[in-house]
Amino acid sequence: MVCEGHRLCFREDSSTYTQGQSPEPRIREYFYYLDHQGQLFLDDTKVKNFVTCFKDQQFLVFFFKHLKVNRSGRYQQHFPFLSLCGRERNFLRCDDQPVVFTHLLSETPHLSYCGGGTKLTFPFQPHSLFMHPDSGRVYHPAPELVGGVGLVRSALAIEFSPHFHYSSGQDSSAQPTHFLWAGQRYTLTNELLRHFAVK
Repeated sequence: MVCEGHRLCFREDSSTYTQGQSPEPRIREYFYYLDHQGQLFLDDTKVKNFVTCFKDQQFLVFFFKHLKVNRSGRYQQHFPFLSLCGRERNFLRCDDQPVVFTHLLSETPHLSYCGGGTKLTFPFQPHSLFMHPDSGRVYHPAPELVGGVGLVRSALAIEFSPHFHYSSGQDSSAQPTHFLWAGQRYTLTNELLRHFAVK
């Protein structure tokens, strides 16, 4: 992982971290941030946009395929996810979820996530889509290693929105009950509700 200098950028309790720090011999630690569009940044990047996010697919695929819940005992409160790369520890915090689905692959019923194209995918499960009643954001199951739930990027959620159906007499501000896809009408299970504290 490339470190853009050694910059002090975060305080956890009484300790601080520096990008590329070496808490043990031959160990390096880096700190990342994932936004709600599925773009990955060094955590201390001041301006976070498409220009400054990581775009190398090989790097992104490796990073997210090795991502898991952080149980290392280090920075768990503020960086709840960890991707190990040899002797590098890559800590991740995110705006919403550690997986952000960005595209539906038309050739297969899979969702692509976090810039990985066809190399980072998860089977599309229309019945498991969940629209959060407070935020209106849409979620979908994700790999269990990262908690089992991923965010659907807003642009993709907008593509899905005409396929949501509601109970008779309710408008699109209510909770959808069905999802019409590829000629089938799926009853939404709302199974992902358990991952959220809903008002």
